[in-house]
Amino acid sequence: MTTHLVLIPSYNTGARLGQTVAEALRHWQPVYVVIDGSTDGSADTLPSSDGLCVMHRARNGGKGAAVLEGLRAAAAAGFTHVLVMDADGQHPAAEIAPFMEASRANPEALILGQPVFDASAPLVRVLGRRLSNVLARWETGADIGDALFGFRVYPLAPLLAVMQASRHMRGYDFDTEALVRMCWRGVPVINRPAPVRYFAKAEGGVSHFRYVRDNLRLAAMHGWLIVRKVSTSFCEQKEAKKL
Repeated sequence: MTTHLVLIPSYNTGARLGQTVAEALRHWQPVYVVIDGSTDGSADTLPSSDGLCVMHRARNGGKGAAVLEGLRAAAAAGFTHVLVMDADGQHPAAEIAPFMEASRANPEALILGQPVFDASAPLVRVLGRRLSNVLARWETGADIGDALFGFRVYPLAPLLAVMQASRHMRGYDFDTEALVRMCWRGVPVINRPAPVRYFAKAEGGVSHFRYVRDNLRLAAMHGWLIVRKVSTSFCEQKEAKKL
């Protein structure tokens, strides 16, 4: 039995979901898909495969909530690592096997995708993520290539532990906050380049990211993480002085 699986959360992804899952299955099995309260019928586009497990959430709870449900099912089935990827076809299915091999060679590490953008990438997305990357590096002291790119292989146990210990990380904040908190727990990071493609609406591209709303949420998340880091550092310095 393999210890690694692919986990794909999906909410109203349209026809891209079936295409993404079919491509993932060609490169790796098993694949878990969590349908996060979708109402667009996209689950009906999924291929039939013995290597595919589909879970349905009654209501949309956000990317992190869908990932958490998949993690619990994967842990119950005895898996130790999950590669999380988006359902909209932006992430490179051809890189699944190389990322899994990197994880097998470094089972304690988080294998972090570092996006290689092409001409399809919106400039505002490319530039906007730079600040988040700088903040995540400062918050962790780790060599983080990209804090927002969702194509990653996680050691399941520490990821499940940080998510179950917090009521946060249920929406778009999942990717960055989970990364930061795992680094705080001492999980090492290995960066690997991975191409990313953005599809236009005419190509079936779907995005639920709202620039103002979700960037404000990310800013608030970073604010909280910075406060947590500073307060922890202050407490550690006080304890050191006592010694």
